Amino acid sequence: MGIFDLFAKKEKLPEKDRKWNRMWDLWTAGKAAAPYAQLMTYQSEVGNGGHDQYFFNVNEASDLKAEVETVLSILPEPLKVNLLRAYEAYKACPDAEDENDDIFSECDDVFYEHEGLINALLEEYAETMKI
Repeated sequence: MGIFDLFAKKEKLPEKDRKWNRMWDLWTAGKAAAPYAQLMTYQSEVGNGGHDQYFFNVNEASDLKAEVETVLSILPEPLKVNLLRAYEAYKACPDAEDENDDIFSECDDVFYEHEGLINALLEEYAETMKI
C-alpha cells in the first residue's frame, strides 16, 4: 500500500451487497436464521464439492436427517425433488461413494442448473438484514 492509497476515496458497497455480506457473516458465525442457515450450508457444500460432500460434512457435524428436512421445507420443486433423489441414494449406501457417483453427478448438474432459485431465496432473506 502506497502513501496515495491512504487518500484514495474508498468505494462503499451498495446496500444490497452489504446486506448479502452480512447474511453470510451471520451464517459463518452460526447465527443465521433457519431455514436459511441450512439452505446456505446446502448451497455452500454442494457448490464446493457436490452432494456427496454435503452429506458427508453435514452428517459429521450435525443431524443430517433434520438438516435435509429443513432444506426441503424451503427448496422450490425442481431442487426439492433433486435433493430427495440424492438423499435417498445416500441413505441406501452411505459408505459407498462410488456407487452413488452417477446419481450425485446428475443431481449436482440439476443443482447448478437451478441454483438461481436458491440465490433468489437468499436475496430475499438478505433484504431483511440490518446493517
